[in-house]
This record gives sequence, C-alpha cells and structure tokens, in this order.
Amino acid sequence: MRFSIKQGCAGHSRARAKSAQRGQSTVEGAFLIPILLVLLLLLIQPSIFLYDRMVMQAAAAEGCRALATQSPSSPGGIKPYEDYILRRLGSIPQQDNFHVHSTGCSWRIEMTGNETSEQVSVSITNELKPLPLFDVGAEALGLTNGNGNFELTVEVSTPAKSAWVLSNEDGMDPKGWVNQWE
Repeated sequence: MRFSIKQGCAGHSRARAKSAQRGQSTVEGAFLIPILLVLLLLLIQPSIFLYDRMVMQAAAAEGCRALATQSPSSPGGIKPYEDYILRRLGSIPQQDNFHVHSTGCSWRIEMTGNETSEQVSVSITNELKPLPLFDVGAEALGLTNGNGNFELTVEVSTPAKSAWVLSNEDGMDPKGWVNQWE
C-alpha cells in the first residue's frame, strides 16, 4: 500500500512539472508576439514601396508608348495622355500609406515629347505616408519631405520610333512604306 502512495505522489509531481512548462511557453509567447508583429511591420513598408513602384513604372511605360503617338496638333493637347496615365495609377489605393489623397491628389506627372521627337519620357512622382514606427525613423534620417511623407519618383524614357522605322529607306513617310509593296 505504501508503494502505491509514492507512485501517486510521483504522478502528482510530474503533473506539476508539466504545468510549469505550460507557464514557460506562455511567457515565451508573450515575449515573441510583439517581436513578430514588429518584424511583420518591417516587411509591410517595403512591400508598399515595391507595389507603388511597379504600378508607377508600368503606367509610365504605357504613357511613353501613348505619348509617342501624339500629334503636335492634337485637339486635346496633353490632357488625354495624362488622364490615360492616371487611369493606370488608379490601381494604387487612395489610402495615405499608398498614395496621399486626403489633401488632394498628390500625383505629379511630367511628360515630354510627341511623335516628332526622338525620345519621349514620362516622370511620375507620388507621396506616401510612412507607417507607424517608420515615420519617426524616416523623419530622423531626413527621408521625408516637408509634409512628413515619402516621395517616390519613377522616370521612363524611350525612343519615339522603333529602330526599323528610322532605318527604313522611305524614312518617316508611311505612304512610302505602303507603296513599296504595290
């Protein structure tokens, strides 16, 4: 009978040891969760930059292709091309961490060239508000503008005409191109 009591006490001490281990994992979890959240936050800001940059780069490249077709005597001027680029930039959310839009649209689009130019270029600048924790560090390092926002600029420049067009013996005369096949 005495043996069974000791066996019962030994089982009780094992249960107490398991309970202490459960408490240990709670303490480790309480320490680890804030660290994981900070690491996740550190990954989010660069992801926002990358997403914005990819969309802006694609919109600027499409704007260059469209601008290379603009006639100097276009009735609408440059406005339809700017609207075209703004439609492409619409896939960036109008949330301040992606694109500051609360005080008015912060897109700055600069376009140069047309179908008669050798080169066409589109430059797009965006302002985005840094995430919490980033704002203090970015401001201390001088990475923000006067409004406390990051500025992201993308510029794309491309020849207005393809090399085969420029090297064609008929030059820039499309009617001459058609006539060579008749």
